Amino acid sequence: MRRTRNRVSSGNPTLTDVAARAGVSLATASRVLNHSDRKVGRELRERVLEAARDLRYQADLSAQAMARGSAPVLALLVSNIDDPYFSAIAAGVAESAHAHGVIVTIAITARDSERELTSVRTVRGQRPRAILVSGSRTSEDPHTGALLDELRGFADSGGRTVFVSQPVGGLDSVRPANTDGARELGTTIADLGYRRAAVITGSERLETVMERTDGLRQGLAPSGGGITVVESDTFDRSGGYRAARRLIESGRIADADVLCAGNDFMAVGAMTALRDHGIQPGRDIAVTGFNDIETAADVTPQLTTVRFPLAEIGRRAADLALDPTAPPTENICVPGQVILRASCPPRSD
Repeated sequence: MRRTRNRVSSGNPTLTDVAARAGVSLATASRVLNHSDRKVGRELRERVLEAARDLRYQADLSAQAMARGSAPVLALLVSNIDDPYFSAIAAGVAESAHAHGVIVTIAITARDSERELTSVRTVRGQRPRAILVSGSRTSEDPHTGALLDELRGFADSGGRTVFVSQPVGGLDSVRPANTDGARELGTTIADLGYRRAAVITGSERLETVMERTDGLRQGLAPSGGGITVVESDTFDRSGGYRAARRLIESGRIADADVLCAGNDFMAVGAMTALRDHGIQPGRDIAVTGFNDIETAADVTPQLTTVRFPLAEIGRRAADLALDPTAPPTENICVPGQVILRASCPPRSD
């Protein structure tokens, strides 16, 4: 028998409207649409879902959070969404979140630890199921203690935090194996005949910078090579351009046979600076990067780099955060792979 189509209230449809349209109790409609652990029979479930579609009902995430203790939301903190490193990680996070039936909200921290702390406090108020904090940790940061207090409080309330970077305070992390990847890069370029590396990179207080610089030094050392100079700037394309330009204008670039950038974004800027000063990347000096963003294979010459599966790192971090059966504490290091391209050819002398 065809069930009666009940009238709905004016304005946005409510859960009560859906229940009335489906001919079920409010509790049953709530269990279906709020993903309750209590099971609802297939027939009733289909009726509720059909009614919700007919009415174009949109769940109230705030109400869900109040009812369940959390909303079907994963909060992702990134330093800069324009950086291909973070956009690749975000793509992997979004893929995992979709599979787990949650949405992703993104907060931009601009590599500012105070802003990062404020963002965590704000997203906690939205009662997300999990918080992912990406971006290199900074040594001796004055806000680390307060950040850990917030994240531990979030964990005590039933949430889960995963760092997509170096682990802090015993919390979960999924991160690139920076030191190992840089060591392999150093060994590889040494085998090609390079001995004197000029490094341009981000702030020396960033742990990612320390890991990659130390690993590169370790890889060069067995062949008698080393780092001649380290020039720091912002961890982006503009920073790479400025750092390389300073090395060129001061004459220090002449002491190096390879220019090693802390990430591909910096390497792209550095190659532009080299060309602007009449120095041909890949011919007059080798250039390397880190991460293997898509642009690395598009620039001329194509960039030698260390490839990390950034989308996979994001996906694994989100899987860990959203899987209730995952171990209580995980520290996952994802290995990289050196990708040799034309920017770093074998030395002929």
